[in-house]
Amino acid sequence: MQELALYIHVPFCLKKCHYCDFVSFPYGQDLVQSYLAGLERELELYFQLLAGIRVKTIYFGGGTPSCLKPRELAALFALIYRHVPVEYIKEVTIECNPGTISRERLTVFKGAGVNRISLGVQALQDEHLARLGRIHRTADVYKSYDLLRREGFANIGFDLIFALPGQTLDQWEDTLKKVIALAPEHISTYNLVFEEGTPFHRWREEGKLIPPAEELDAAMYQLALEMLPAAGYQQYEIANFAQRNRECRHNMTYWCNEPYLGLGPGAHSYDGGRRRWANESSLDKYLAALERGRVPVATREELTLELEQAETVILGLRLCQGVERKGFQKRFRQDLFAIYADNLERLAQQDLLEVIPQGIRLTKKGLFFANRVFLEFLPA
Repeated sequence: MQELALYIHVPFCLKKCHYCDFVSFPYGQDLVQSYLAGLERELELYFQLLAGIRVKTIYFGGGTPSCLKPRELAALFALIYRHVPVEYIKEVTIECNPGTISRERLTVFKGAGVNRISLGVQALQDEHLARLGRIHRTADVYKSYDLLRREGFANIGFDLIFALPGQTLDQWEDTLKKVIALAPEHISTYNLVFEEGTPFHRWREEGKLIPPAEELDAAMYQLALEMLPAAGYQQYEIANFAQRNRECRHNMTYWCNEPYLGLGPGAHSYDGGRRRWANESSLDKYLAALERGRVPVATREELTLELEQAETVILGLRLCQGVERKGFQKRFRQDLFAIYADNLERLAQQDLLEVIPQGIRLTKKGLFFANRVFLEFLPA
């Protein structure tokens, strides 16, 4: 019986952040009801598939899933569990914003089996939160975290962003120290990317925002690499650190290039082999397709063997354990070292990649130049 990870995109926010390019729309009760009706139709179309598959993790992302009202969240969970077999689910994660957490919502989460919270902290200085366009402030982080603990949530992840415009190394160190003191089980650290189409991208082009120098960006990452492991957080992926056995199981599916099904506007899916597809990003188009009784797929892609192999290597190299030679051999009936002999030799000479009998992995230097390494494996 095949396994997969299930992703549910909840595309609503109280306010869109200035750096965000994810599919999201302003919250509205009527829109939420239309979305829930559409999501149920999409689940019905996938019912036969889901009935024969072990769903091992569910991840509710967004958007801001926690901006839904408690009754809307209850309806969301109810319709998911009407169609998804629950006996094999090991992890249920929901993304939350510190400005939207309430005891009533947490009661709904607990009733729905949510056992992991991903908290969008981003920074612990009000000036940076305001500049990012976040709806919460530092005090909300502490208040929400305290409420989560009092309500019994024992697996909480913090998302942090560094290399913010105007952010100093001391401020980033202060954020890391304060987060470590709170002791969440998982910490993700991402450097800011100026995504095209976002206000941040436009403001940078207009000279209104100046990104930090590359040297400062690297120094901030280096600080995380030093401070978090020293505090008991094992780095298991380029941007992710966790206490023992608290790695995000759902995201491991992506990095291991295994099957996942995404539902909701803009969600992506992959069959674990050569096929992947993405839903309509427009809520209207998403709902219209479902009204006509068809899956709301906007794009489909058939991968070549070469691209599937390359992506398996690239995604696997994001993990600190790297790419296992035996696993690659089992999947493709070909030897990893033979296919990429020249690439491996070249990258090893540059001290970006380490080749060991068990497989390949990034070096400490390679962590800082990962994108350069990944490009080496893409088909010409």
